[in-house]
Amino acid sequence: QVRVVESGGGLVQPGGSLRLSCTASGDILNFYHVAWFRQAPEKEREGVSSIGTGGSTNYKDSVKGRFTISRDSGKRTVYLQMNSLKPEDTGVYYCAAGDQEYKTTTALKDIVYDYWGQGTQVTVSS
Repeated sequence: QVRVVESGGGLVQPGGSLRLSCTASGDILNFYHVAWFRQAPEKEREGVSSIGTGGSTNYKDSVKGRFTISRDSGKRTVYLQMNSLKPEDTGVYYCAAGDQEYKTTTALKDIVYDYWGQGTQVTVSS
């Protein structure tokens, strides 16, 4: 059974940075597309960023220029570097992996991802 695990969340002041990490059992992160989603209290889950197996990336408009997704194949890990954090970035961040065709139109849609982690809490507050 595939297990996806996120880490790196925490409490940070506005303007600060965090780096989230996503690992999974086996080698799936090297062969699957991977995305980060987040869910704020009383809000729907939303796609934040994704990376295809070929290295293509997509970002939610509100995080462009502040967040960077990357993959370290040797470490079988996908990262989400988050800079200039804002209170509205607060939420539980989930890592997800899937092998459906990677398209810009669906890269941040949760329905195309099959394997999900339990999430890591990110709180941006002074």
